[in-house]
Amino acid sequence: MKVVLYVCIVLIATACGNTKKSKTTDSPHQERKDRVEVLYFHGKQRCLTCNAIEKLSKEVVDSLFAKELKEGRVIYKTIDISEKENEVLADKYEVTWSSLFINKWKEDKETPVNMTEFAFTHATGSPATFKEGVKKKIEEQLK
Repeated sequence: MKVVLYVCIVLIATACGNTKKSKTTDSPHQERKDRVEVLYFHGKQRCLTCNAIEKLSKEVVDSLFAKELKEGRVIYKTIDISEKENEVLADKYEVTWSSLFINKWKEDKETPVNMTEFAFTHATGSPATFKEGVKKKIEEQLK
């Protein structure tokens, strides 16, 4: 039964998200400040899990990192990859559908962390686990 559940989760994640790893890169259009960026990418059509990922990740950032948001040490962005102006960003992260990244910027160098598989595994089935995982990753990246 666990194998069937795992296969279903993997199929959902690959149908709605891209789990490719991205290399450490510079971003020419960002202000140069050490920070953590939580980037939620989505397309025009979104499933229940996709909507849950956005809702829960935003809740974590807004409720637990309000001070860091105000200071610009944490940034949350929702990016619609179906919009032409977001194509370059989607290409940079090799995103083709709903994806969640928590990226650390330190001394103008980006270390991207693709949380998409984790997000699709936990957002609807165990939202508390999802929120805790996002919280821990943001805290880790802030160090």
